Amino acid sequence: MSLAKSFFPLALVFLLLSSPTLATTIQEHTMTTSHSTLTIPTTHTQSMQQTVQVDGETAVLTRYSRTDGRNSELGGEHFSTVVATDGTLKGFSNMSLELVNQPLPSREKSEQIARAFLQEHAPDLLERMEISWIDPHDEPLTVEQNGTTQNLTLTGMKVKARNLADGRWFWVIVGADEKPMVFERDIVWISFPGKRQTEKWLHDAWLAQQKS
Repeated sequence: MSLAKSFFPLALVFLLLSSPTLATTIQEHTMTTSHSTLTIPTTHTQSMQQTVQVDGETAVLTRYSRTDGRNSELGGEHFSTVVATDGTLKGFSNMSLELVNQPLPSREKSEQIARAFLQEHAPDLLERMEISWIDPHDEPLTVEQNGTTQNLTLTGMKVKARNLADGRWFWVIVGADEKPMVFERDIVWISFPGKRQTEKWLHDAWLAQQKS
């Protein structure tokens, strides 16, 4: 699917934002979901929104880019969210240059931060949560510095867990600033041949593949 074809007319964007289960207030840089309010960085503004399918269910993908235009291309800096039509936050991603090459929190601190985030944004996942592992996790980040393109690595502490109620996976990746950097839930994994079934709407490398 081409992202270029996914940009909504302004009137349609306003219509989506008025939905009672999915209300994004750009001026206040917050997104209200069925459980809580997710804070959007004040350095960002909405640049794209489209309806997507997540394991056969309808959701809305919203992308926020830096207002100064820095590293706004696919693979660069962005804050993106995926919210189901019932208001459930399916995930978000905050890819920021400021978080590169910084000391990471401990495993214990990362678990504490992850649990606090889940308590606020996805409390249902805590009921049957089984942590698989907590380790550093790398995400690619492409930036323009000094007139050249650089491929950097953005590392966070990933708290990966399984929901024993339905067997699906979820995780919180905690950044160097001790705040959740990535959250994804309800991930379906196919044991054989061993691959993820759930679409990767928050991953720019996957989005780029859909354009090709």
